[in-house]
Amino acid sequence: MSTPFFGRLSTISTHLSSNPHLATGKMSSSAGPAPWREPFSHHLTHLRPPIFTLATLHPVPSHTSITVLPRARTCVFRGFWGTLPPNERNPAVLNPPLFSSDLLTFTTDARMSKTSDILDTAGPDSQTVSGGPSGGGGPVEAVFWVDETKTQWRVRGKAWVLGPGIDGEGEGERKVREVVGERMRRVKEWEGDDDWSWEREVEGHFGNLSPVMRGSFKGPEPGAEVDYHQGKRLGERVDDLRDEEARGNFRVVVVVPEEVDRVDLREDVRPRRWLYTHRGKEGEREGAKYAGGKVEGEWEVVELWP
Repeated sequence: MSTPFFGRLSTISTHLSSNPHLATGKMSSSAGPAPWREPFSHHLTHLRPPIFTLATLHPVPSHTSITVLPRARTCVFRGFWGTLPPNERNPAVLNPPLFSSDLLTFTTDARMSKTSDILDTAGPDSQTVSGGPSGGGGPVEAVFWVDETKTQWRVRGKAWVLGPGIDGEGEGERKVREVVGERMRRVKEWEGDDDWSWEREVEGHFGNLSPVMRGSFKGPEPGAEVDYHQGKRLGERVDDLRDEEARGNFRVVVVVPEEVDRVDLREDVRPRRWLYTHRGKEGEREGAKYAGGKVEGEWEVVELWP
């Protein structure tokens, strides 16, 4: 997978750097929504719940001839980063609606293998940071099948893990904010009393879960033998959004798309397929690279044979 935007990290703007919570990479305030976002979002209204298959690479011991193995599992889409799905039962204090993005999110447990897959499989070009609660850059593919529209969506890119202390100044936290922030859009002008923070956004995701789902983050270690954690149990409720053990294991994962592959099978005699590739500012300057391709904002779209 190409990574056209990861080498273009720019200087933090004066306004954003004045607020430590908003200190990120360049905010793409001039870029509109990706051309695939509206149809993708509409199709997801047919999925209840909005589940997808997440594929990662899983490292294997170095003494074997194969270095990685594929791993896939079912996850729940938790909305686009910066725009939490509304939930009247969420007790968290939410961020003001200042930003939006085309970045997919899901939640996971730090003890699950997909978290380590994301942290441990990033190549050297990803400038990954791991070893702490936040970091990442590992390649992933998220696959959605929407039966009502007979459409398959495959979102390819790199995933970044956001954990406790994401507002901090550790190397991992700064890298995540830089990479994710570069692909965020401002949708509301700054107002002096507004206070947007990364930590608050993560806590908002935690609050969007049910109390029993929050409790799962302090349950037995996923994948461990049943006899190993006899002192822990499933089904515990967590109402305190600052529960130390649960929040210590809770992670939000943000997928930064590089390619989106859309296949429409509604017409048997004429199935169609489109590939959307993130080109960034270079796309606007250089034009399309694919035969028949068209640049729309920071994305190039081309129709392919299915």
